[in-house]
Amino acid sequence: MPLSREKIAATAIRLADAHGLDGLSLRKIAKELGVGPMRLYDYVTNRSELLDLMVDVVYARIADVGQHSEWRSTVLTIAQATREAALEHEWFADLLGGRPHLGPHALAVGEANAAALSEAPAVRGIDDLQRALGALNAFIIGAVRREVTERRTARSAGTDEAAFQASLGPYLTGMLKTGRYPTIARLVIDGAHLNAEETFNHNLALVLDGITSRPRT
Repeated sequence: MPLSREKIAATAIRLADAHGLDGLSLRKIAKELGVGPMRLYDYVTNRSELLDLMVDVVYARIADVGQHSEWRSTVLTIAQATREAALEHEWFADLLGGRPHLGPHALAVGEANAAALSEAPAVRGIDDLQRALGALNAFIIGAVRREVTERRTARSAGTDEAAFQASLGPYLTGMLKTGRYPTIARLVIDGAHLNAEETFNHNLALVLDGITSRPRT
């Protein structure tokens, strides 16, 4: 049976989508492909290399969104594509912000992001660019991981996210009645259940506004 790194990566991604990274191993991939485990070592040396390969496949899809003539549009599009990729492949969120992603497609996405941010009005040098990239990446990684974690928590409870939050009602109501958490009470009682995509885009815009309007020091 002909093998390739692309075929191995595609099978690994399918297994990780279904069972998560904890359920992924070279042995299971080999079984799925109908070959002996040792065959895979001609293409990937270990699990770490396999994960890097899988990650770069996802980055290839993010890179496909392309670049725009205006820096902000490019950054927004890449960030939104990253969120969509993490929701489609939740294991990808687990690997964001960990070891450096240095595959060709990951580097292409990083280059597009950095080049776009370098055009932002308040980015006037390499130090500004490093800080801007750090702020942007910290937001994206944190927001995506939180959203994926909430989805997993809801699934583990056997319900959807809104129903899971409602199940916490009796306990939370009791805590809020103590009067010790007035601001949280306002958020719970008066705040709407915000749409995750709209919230991501809104907060992303705030981050970019901050990068754009940062005063000269």
